[in-house]
Order: sequence, then C-alpha cells, then structure tokens
Amino acid sequence: MSDIRAQILSTEEPFKTAARISIEATPAKIFDLLSNPRAHHLFDGSGTVKNAVSGPERLFLGAKFSMSMKVKVPYRIKNTVVAFNENQKISWCHLMKWTWSYELKDLGDGTTQVTESFDASNIPAFATWWLKKTGAMAHNPKWMAKSLVSLKTISEA
Repeated sequence: MSDIRAQILSTEEPFKTAARISIEATPAKIFDLLSNPRAHHLFDGSGTVKNAVSGPERLFLGAKFSMSMKVKVPYRIKNTVVAFNENQKISWCHLMKWTWSYELKDLGDGTTQVTESFDASNIPAFATWWLKKTGAMAHNPKWMAKSLVSLKTISEA
C-alpha cells in the first residue's frame, strides 16, 4: 500500500472542505487531465463519478458537461464550468450550486501544488438536506485526498 498522502486542509467553514498535494508534473500536464471530463472518473477518490456522458473534449469557461454518478442510486448530473484560468484554476458547479475547484501553483522546480476544494456555502436549502443525507461534508475531505493521490499517480506516470 502506498504511503503517499494528500494534506486535508482546515477551512474553518462548515460548508467548505479542501485538500492539497504536490505533484511532480507541470501545471499544463495536470490541467489537461482536469479539463478533460472523460478523465474525471480515473482520479475520483469518492467512487461516485462513473463516466462522462456528454460535453466537450476539453472544458472551457461556460462549458457544460454531464456525468454519470452514483451516490446510493445512479443518476446523471449536468455541470457548468464557472472558473477557468489555463494551468491555474478550474471550477464547476451543478444544479445544487456547490462548486468543485482545482487550483494549481507552479513551484518552479517541475513540481505543482494542487489544491482541491468543495464549496457548498451558497447552496439552496433543499441541497443542504442532500449533503446531510449522503454524509458528504464528513466524507469529502477524505475522498478529495484520495482523488489528489490518484491525480498524482496518473500525472507522474
């Protein structure tokens, strides 16, 4: 078993979680994976992302893409890219209005620091019920850390 771990960050906000890892790869190589919705299931640490159903080959600001998911039951979710800064940041959200973000910082030595965050601080009341029902806020930090370790493994290969 690998001893590579991502750092779970303290956000001090009840509806935000984050994790961070250093990856021995360029921001461009990592961003190419993050901006390809068909690759998301390869590094998903939650086991909920099954595959991309629709969307462009490469995401861009305003792009819409749908994913096949499973959290207790199978479903599909449409996401919209709400932040896109090439090789630095990509974020998307969906109907429930929570946002997944990846921020990349070039450390200048062939290493990139990647921070994944989940922000549900501005969601509708009915979405809060879903987060509680699924236990997402308790699970997300661990799942994000697992995702980052998988992203590291793929990016460094």
